[in-house]
Amino acid sequence: MADFLDDPASLWPTVPPAPAEEPPPRRWVWSAMPPPERQDRLRELRIWVQWLRHTAELHNDIPPCWYRHRWAREMLTALYLGWLRTYEGDKTPGRELAEADWINTLLAFKPHMKLPACVGGHQEPPLPSPPDPGADEEWELYLATSADTTATATHPAERELRRMTAELDPPL
Repeated sequence: MADFLDDPASLWPTVPPAPAEEPPPRRWVWSAMPPPERQDRLRELRIWVQWLRHTAELHNDIPPCWYRHRWAREMLTALYLGWLRTYEGDKTPGRELAEADWINTLLAFKPHMKLPACVGGHQEPPLPSPPDPGADEEWELYLATSADTTATATHPAERELRRMTAELDPPL
């Protein structure tokens, strides 16, 4: 048996290893998530949406089938992440009204979450139109010939921009 004088560190209590740090949160890009992560996050979002529908009395504004509608799901995702940053994140100087701003954002989103077709039950969104076989060529022709994409660059306030630049860089 080793003498503690030979190894005084053997008397020290062992320190448990530091817990592995969780990876930083990624942005919620639904199509970029692997299916298991997408399912987990959708479950998380559902819990919050249920809370929101009840707390903000939005049961007539957010249909029960919201998760079946990509755009409604995107809006609710944005609201959820904004809510987390506002209510659970660090307080940012200059954002004293962050909670009121979030509520205003919710109210601005509210009319866009109504899905009139689903009032009596879920209705599948209409299928997108089939792609136009000549659309890519038309697009490239537009890029090559339109004045919107080929006109010489001009600034609408060119003279003021030059004055401001001159004030920032006075001649020596």
